[in-house]
Amino acid sequence: MFDIPMSNPYESDKLLSEYLLFHYGTAEEILPEDTPAGMADALDFAVRTQRHFSADEASRGLDLGCAVGRSSYEMSRSCGEVIGIDFSHAFVDAATALRDAPLPYRRLDEGHGWTPLEARLPDGTDPSRVCFEQGDAMNLRDDLGDFDRVHAANLLCRLPEPERLLDRLPSLVRPGGELILATPCTWLGEFTPPENWPDGPTLDWLQRHLDPSFELLSTRDEPFLIRETARKFQWTSSQLSLWRRR
Repeated sequence: MFDIPMSNPYESDKLLSEYLLFHYGTAEEILPEDTPAGMADALDFAVRTQRHFSADEASRGLDLGCAVGRSSYEMSRSCGEVIGIDFSHAFVDAATALRDAPLPYRRLDEGHGWTPLEARLPDGTDPSRVCFEQGDAMNLRDDLGDFDRVHAANLLCRLPEPERLLDRLPSLVRPGGELILATPCTWLGEFTPPENWPDGPTLDWLQRHLDPSFELLSTRDEPFLIRETARKFQWTSSQLSLWRRR
């Protein structure tokens, strides 16, 4: 599908296919025939998280850890310009390709069994407003500018030094602008050294870092579902917090 560098765990063809399904798959493509209670409520995570922004039109939006781009495209419904940034070259290539045409991919069912599928943008999004770039959320380019809305879902607990992003956020969000952070709080040594984990509840840690510059408006849990095979699914609950720049 793409020439994929193997510099980080999110560059494999398997994960690319899983995330295309996660972001763009329909309920029929994702769920088993006998769906357990609650699984359907975890669909469309990349759509639901950005809906916590206010309904007003905005000038600029930033989607950090955008993966294959669904939240970035959803933000284009109300933002004049959206930049999506992800560390994975493969994810950014796929998100960019979707600007122009549907993208074929394969769903793993089991063993050597695959089903061909196609990712496509939903009606009402405006790809002309969206661009993507590969980048490191801990070391964003200096000329990125500031934004009315910043969205970072399931990113913090995958960064080696998450406080570097927290320190940058006040300069990224304009006064009065909104910030959405969502994290499943699954702190793992393979991504973040234990000495860089929060020393207590993640939300308390966020408040200590962000309170000088941001007002916490609301929190809630948002479940999400990743289909690995026809019989294996990841169901996880992400803690979403909405903030306003002081």
